[in-house]
Amino acid sequence: MSTALDNTFGAAFIGVVVSAILYGITCVQTWFYFSDYEKDGLPMKLLVTAVLLSDTVHQALITHTVYTYLVSNFGNPVELGELVWSLIVEVLFNGFTALMVQSFLAWRIWKLSNGCIWRTGSVMTLVIGEFVCVVIYVSKGINLQTFAELTALKSLSMTVNAVAAAGDVLIAMFLCHLLHGARTGFSRSDSMINRLIVFTINTGLLTSLCAIASLVSIVAAPTTFIYISFYFCLGRLYCNSLLATLNARRALRGEAREDMSLSLQRMPNSPSATAALASGKQIAVNVTVDHERDGSDYQVDYKSSAAEAF
Repeated sequence: MSTALDNTFGAAFIGVVVSAILYGITCVQTWFYFSDYEKDGLPMKLLVTAVLLSDTVHQALITHTVYTYLVSNFGNPVELGELVWSLIVEVLFNGFTALMVQSFLAWRIWKLSNGCIWRTGSVMTLVIGEFVCVVIYVSKGINLQTFAELTALKSLSMTVNAVAAAGDVLIAMFLCHLLHGARTGFSRSDSMINRLIVFTINTGLLTSLCAIASLVSIVAAPTTFIYISFYFCLGRLYCNSLLATLNARRALRGEAREDMSLSLQRMPNSPSATAALASGKQIAVNVTVDHERDGSDYQVDYKSSAAEAF
């Protein structure tokens, strides 16, 4: 019985504790965002507010779930086999959070790719597909009474996690490819782009790994709540990845606006220099050139605005 509790409600309890810690980080990041980015447009502020509200409701729901099982029904083993409504409804709010954050990232792909339909469309197909699966899961699960009945939705639960992981990986791949294609050949600019690529991989990696861990847990231990502990944290990771992306802009812009003057020897009217500076691949980096002819030298002052587009 002890082992069963460890793998079920014990795992759920750990999931709620970790989720609460991540929620605290979410609140701090939200405070930083509204303090440091007052000039952001209303749509962006509404997005952050909506994601925070969805995240807050989800945290309240999973707390209600665990409190009901471990406190209200303490010492009542019969009730432990019954489904609490909040355990099903919380899936919907995790879905809301993922929908908003992944849609924002899809919009960023659209912006960086100059409106590439197939890239944005493929991402949005997975994003919408995931949310549709979530809605179906909740609509079916809300009528169930016991955990034994919930096993009938195992395949649907696996689909939600698989599509979520696929969407996160695809988003990271597209963003990294677009940023890589924005290289100019200048070391300072390329160094900043490399940092953007690493940042993109790291923010997408956490949500992908969490979704994959939940998926593997369902397959390996379907009668436990280990997968639930991972899923409890998924929405919080989406929220924090969004806020980390938004809050990193000031630091990235500060780096981009540093003095990045280069002296290019013997390059007047050089086709290769012209191609490097006036490349049509200005997806994430816009290069502005001011040159003064001084015998054999060009003085090239440029600034990268990758952080602006990113």
